[in-house]
Amino acid sequence: MPVQITTILWAIAGLILSLMELILPTAFVELIMGISALIVAAFSLIVPNVNVQVGLWLILSPTLIIISRGFLARKHHRLTVIEEEREGETITEILPGKTGRVLYEGNSWRAKCVDENQAIASSQRVYIVSRQGNTLIVSPYELN
Repeated sequence: MPVQITTILWAIAGLILSLMELILPTAFVELIMGISALIVAAFSLIVPNVNVQVGLWLILSPTLIIISRGFLARKHHRLTVIEEEREGETITEILPGKTGRVLYEGNSWRAKCVDENQAIASSQRVYIVSRQGNTLIVSPYELN
């Protein structure tokens, strides 16, 4: 039985999403979506209906993300013995008044500088001042 084009496309999408996690860390969201696409690729060998495949991927991706977040949160709480660490490292440059990316507690976070007139270069240590929703407010480590 020949492999269908949809199976190949799902497999390629899964591999691309999984590899993108290495380039642009997204707290494993891309990786989980890639794994979901690879599962759908295997499923497409049995059920050739593209609408069912897309529906499965749309259900599987957020479900696995939620499950993985719960697992990672429990694992993190078990490992936390000392006071919460308040330091991170910039992944991308944070331009004045703009947001960038910061690596904090092993995850990539959206971040902006507490001083909106200051820039912070990439690969710099920063101090986590506060959090506004999903955005960390940071200051350069040298000022603290």
